[in-house]
Amino acid sequence: MEIWPGTPYPLGSTFDGNGTNFALFSEIAERVELCLFDPDPGGGLTERRIELTEADAYVWHCYLPAVQPGQRYGYRVHGPWDPEKGFRCNPAKLLLDPYAKATSGDIDWDQSLFGYQFGSPDVRNDDDSAAHMTHGVVVNPFFNWEGDRQPRYPYSDTVIYEAHVKGLTQLHPDIPEELRGTYAGLAHPAVIEHLTKLGVTTIELMPVHQFVQDNSLLEKGLRNYWGYNTLGFFAPHAAYASQTGPGQHVQEFKQMVKTLHAAGIEVILDVVYNHTAEGNHLGPTLSFKGIDNPAYYRLVEDDQQYYMDYTGTGNSLNVRQPHSLQLIMDSLRYWVSEMHVDGFRFDLAATLAREFYDVDRLSSFFELVQQDPVVSQVKLIAEPWDVGPGGYQVGGFPPLWTEWNGKFRDTVRDFWRGEPNLGEFASRLAGSSDLYEHSGRRPFASINFVTAHDGFTLCDLVSYNDKHNEANGEDNNDGESFNRGDNHGAEGPTDDPEILAARAKAQRNFLATLILSQGVPMILHGDELGRTQQGNNNVYAQDNELSWVHWDQADKPLVEFTAALIRLRRAHPTFRRKRFFTGTTVRTPVPGGEGDRLNDIVWLDPTGTPMEEGDWTDDESTQTVGMYLNGLGIAGTDARGQKIVDDHFLLYFNADGECDVTLPPDEYAAAWDVVIDTGASVEGREPLAAGSSCRLAASAVVVLREHHEPEGEPDHSVAASVAALSTTT
Repeated sequence: MEIWPGTPYPLGSTFDGNGTNFALFSEIAERVELCLFDPDPGGGLTERRIELTEADAYVWHCYLPAVQPGQRYGYRVHGPWDPEKGFRCNPAKLLLDPYAKATSGDIDWDQSLFGYQFGSPDVRNDDDSAAHMTHGVVVNPFFNWEGDRQPRYPYSDTVIYEAHVKGLTQLHPDIPEELRGTYAGLAHPAVIEHLTKLGVTTIELMPVHQFVQDNSLLEKGLRNYWGYNTLGFFAPHAAYASQTGPGQHVQEFKQMVKTLHAAGIEVILDVVYNHTAEGNHLGPTLSFKGIDNPAYYRLVEDDQQYYMDYTGTGNSLNVRQPHSLQLIMDSLRYWVSEMHVDGFRFDLAATLAREFYDVDRLSSFFELVQQDPVVSQVKLIAEPWDVGPGGYQVGGFPPLWTEWNGKFRDTVRDFWRGEPNLGEFASRLAGSSDLYEHSGRRPFASINFVTAHDGFTLCDLVSYNDKHNEANGEDNNDGESFNRGDNHGAEGPTDDPEILAARAKAQRNFLATLILSQGVPMILHGDELGRTQQGNNNVYAQDNELSWVHWDQADKPLVEFTAALIRLRRAHPTFRRKRFFTGTTVRTPVPGGEGDRLNDIVWLDPTGTPMEEGDWTDDESTQTVGMYLNGLGIAGTDARGQKIVDDHFLLYFNADGECDVTLPPDEYAAAWDVVIDTGASVEGREPLAAGSSCRLAASAVVVLREHHEPEGEPDHSVAASVAALSTTT
């Protein structure tokens, strides 16, 4: 084969239309062999080894004019073997290119994949692993995007839908069987119709980087469902592709993004740059470990055969090393530039900030993201914690970032199960300024959620007090034990109509609280359908019907209610403010008068009186609060430079028993229309005059909008949905 020198950049395999350039970083390598795999007549693969003689700045490279897309390949790295010093090179182990843009084949967990003999971890294993290892694939980078444009929704207008490629589509009756569980299935019109009907703007996909099936799970008859076990940071997970040809899943992924963009839906990826699938010192040698172990991994400084583990998975990527940081940044840019994704949610993001030991918001990783002209322009969402000391960093990320707000989840769950936390609950409704304003961030820095993939579904949150993870084979010891759930009188399934009605109302309460709070709401896939996991709050290994969405069991009234809430949010900027409430006054006109000055937000007690400081901490206070939103107090202007104004809204959140509240006097509004009541029908209700009484059902949310005469009517789309739902058990 003709071999040219090639170039050290870009790293990975790069087809230019004629041939392919290969480049691999390894500072400790003494020799590097590129291994090409081709089918043989007997159905197996033949291996050709090409020694890379060119090396610049520790990058080994060559150019092969004959290599075209679809070529399978890997590397063998010759270098030092001294685990106690952190060196684990072994040319008997075929290694996946860290920059491989596609993969082929699965890992079968043969002993040859490990650098030691089973039962004798100090004895080196020189068995050849090529026949048991996944391979990289050269891909064709050319794709007709046909003018694809990223929707680029402002955070304040964003509604996120967290979803799993397979779990969302595997049981959908309208998707052809051969497309279920795939990227093509996710782009099917049936899925897009549902997403657009809901009104979500952005789908956040659980890991789609190439990940590995854990041997420990396979031995139990389980599989890695969630995908938080990444091996390839550039390659779409091959098992989610309907097309089986080498590298074709890259084209399928691009087509999925293109189709979703055409429907006005953004695509965000849940990415796992904090660790890899190679595990700890007893894990396999699949890629990074055999290429340059001390460069890619954070090792224990005084005993480098072991790995620092801030993730609970055995290893942590070495974000102190320039080439590891380059890998992360190159990967992020690739997914934005070449795959057209719209942003990222960073799993255990606090780990990426541990440049030394503590989480540091001035770390090199954040600096690189801040100055990068590509990555800095997309949505960046942090899961702001890890398992290391000081790892819970909600509110601690730099201004460019938004965060999963775990305090919103916990506070809202506690409120609706009757825990006294009225002051903190109000703070979460208003955008969590106590967490984000000090760093110059806006309300949309808070990604609000009540449920996520990790934990109960919404249906299970109101149906179980305790986790039920027996199917995971760990004696129910895995998963979070303190879930803040409320089963409403029965653990799990029941036929009791009163309990079922209470659970249905509780789900409406959570959704109304989530979608109408300041910040960015995130909905877990299937929550709007009433999806259950039978009380399992850790389905990471349940790649089966326990975790998949059962479309045939959809709670249709709940779907309509969720869509109506999102329409209400979209129609009224008062629910998606771009700035925190100021507490300053805004003139509110009253018909026939000059008007009075009211704050942009006013908290009201059940008597219609503004809350005073002592009311928030009074142990005798009720779990009922009113929130007045002044539609004239919205800071900022629209795209045309016009000041943003809206109707006034009055929201009541009642976690106590049934009660009457007194509406505030007419300087707030002369009359109010009830547009949402999670505890009763709103159909046919007459406007309520200022100062009159309003009945709140036990554990319910009521939303009122200022009444207009003669033009202006209540939001019938919302009212009809709630009316239908209130009569459905």
